[in-house]
Amino acid sequence: MIEASAHARRARLIELLRALSVRTGRFVLASGATSDLYVDVRQTSLHQEGSYLIGRAILERLRPEVVGVGGMTLGADPIACGAAALGLVYDRPVHAFLVRKEAKAHGTAGAVEGLANLPPGSKVAVVEDTTTTGSSLWAAIERARAAGLDVVQAITVVDREEGAVARLAELGVHLESLTTRSDLCP
Repeated sequence: MIEASAHARRARLIELLRALSVRTGRFVLASGATSDLYVDVRQTSLHQEGSYLIGRAILERLRPEVVGVGGMTLGADPIACGAAALGLVYDRPVHAFLVRKEAKAHGTAGAVEGLANLPPGSKVAVVEDTTTTGSSLWAAIERARAAGLDVVQAITVVDREEGAVARLAELGVHLESLTTRSDLCP
């Protein structure tokens, strides 16, 4: 799979997501909405092959000026760290950063971890595992910007196609997706 084409790697990612992450039933989403579909991307992003496929796909989509990749903890953590580690293998220098849901109450009281590797003004991509309305990405973008990072790109593993693209456009950020609900549930 390592030397497979981008098309073959994407097809395999969809296969893994369907097998490991997609659940049907009745679920309450982070947005508060109910859905007949739940996509727990962490089951795939924490899988050895899934981590590789997601990390490589992220690296291939990063704009040339991007030097950091991160997002809201916990869903973005394995994605950002996988991409950063693979960046060493594929000669694509990029550091990971993590955005806390709430700033620490101790130590530096920071909301963003990994800033020692990303000086103020660094161009970064914000990533997410599953995107519905874009609220989590919105919060991650605002916190990253408040920490001095220049968010120039947003990428999600799965876009549920429920408004996130339009919402992030309000922030001037175009949301790209590795896969969509339509890919997972044809």
